[in-house]
Amino acid sequence: MTHIEIVEMDGQLVEGIGSYCLRSKKKSEGYKGKNKWLNQQFEKDLRYVQLLEDHKQVGFIEYTDAEYSSRVVHADGYVMIHCLWVSAVGKGYGTQLLKKCMDDAKQRDKKGVAVLTNDHTSWTPSKALFLQHQFQLVATAPYDFELLVYPFSEDVELPYFPHNWHDRLTGYHNLTILRSFQCPYVQVATENILAAASKLGLSVDLVEIQSRDELMEKSPTPYGIFSVIYKGQLISFHRLTVQSVYKKLQTLLEGPV
Repeated sequence: MTHIEIVEMDGQLVEGIGSYCLRSKKKSEGYKGKNKWLNQQFEKDLRYVQLLEDHKQVGFIEYTDAEYSSRVVHADGYVMIHCLWVSAVGKGYGTQLLKKCMDDAKQRDKKGVAVLTNDHTSWTPSKALFLQHQFQLVATAPYDFELLVYPFSEDVELPYFPHNWHDRLTGYHNLTILRSFQCPYVQVATENILAAASKLGLSVDLVEIQSRDELMEKSPTPYGIFSVIYKGQLISFHRLTVQSVYKKLQTLLEGPV
């Protein structure tokens, strides 16, 4: 009989069981950066919950109080889900993880639960599961981002996005990467940008986001933890291949300054 276990991680368990993403490359900079970030965020009550099937990692959910979230959303009093991932669909694993999050939020008297989705990238959770559980779409933002929310009562204020996305891009003329290690794949994404830039003889300004306030002020997308900007235009908010980056940058180099 299959044994299912939900394990709420802490620093000691992350050191032992390991975090979920990039676990096959535990010596990589991305994996080590993620674990360091997790240990810092555990002190701010971040929850990192893994689902084990017969002691094997098959899914996880990461969420935190919105006031400490890595998503550019105004949602004070809510829980914000960063990630939800399962290795197999149709087994109810996603529902179990989501229920864990919602139960925890209710027990802590939160206003509700919110999540950022985007159908055009796998870097955010799929919205299908949340719609199945009566989350409602409350806001949209450029680049196909959507904000889904499950409020616990009808009289609470709903979360919302900032509205100055375009203004956030205008100050960057040089090729610039804004990042934090909430996602371990940020390192690989960064390396691909650097490789493409090197082929074109471009220097890169790398900005490490150090705080929630800095994230809320500077990020040009709701995703928050990875943005590539050149000549006032967003190149990407997720990992691209070196060739894809090269083509995008080359197009901008050949166009008007």
